[in-house]
Amino acid sequence: MERLEQLAQPRELKGENSYPYPITEREQILIRLYSYWELGMTPQRFYNKWDLTREDMALICSCSTQTVNGWFNTSRRCYPPTPGYLRHLAIMDFLLEDFETIPKPLLERCSAVLGRQRGLGGSPRRRNLITLSLYGWSAMQKRGKTY
Repeated sequence: MERLEQLAQPRELKGENSYPYPITEREQILIRLYSYWELGMTPQRFYNKWDLTREDMALICSCSTQTVNGWFNTSRRCYPPTPGYLRHLAIMDFLLEDFETIPKPLLERCSAVLGRQRGLGGSPRRRNLITLSLYGWSAMQKRGKTY
């Protein structure tokens, strides 16, 4: 981490014709850190922490409700969630828990991606999160809305 701090520098914003970006020592360190990062939250822990449905959990993990139901099945034929599903739950837990602390420029970058996606449906909590990220936390606060 110290080496990353030494290498920290803002990336120059280049036009889209400047891709691909070169992979420097900084990027190589970040790739290695990410590759070995065991980020995950079990479905049971997530379900106990947040008041949501299994359909919401399926939406978060981009899988079917049947898959989510299988994670809670106590029979021998149940299949554990993959590391990818555990990562989705951990990231969503972070967003639900710490949304207000995320810097506005980062939210705006994420909002650009979310805005291009179709089908912003789902649970009210998910729609609220998408609305907050699309329109900015400060704009929602000015309107007197709290989530």
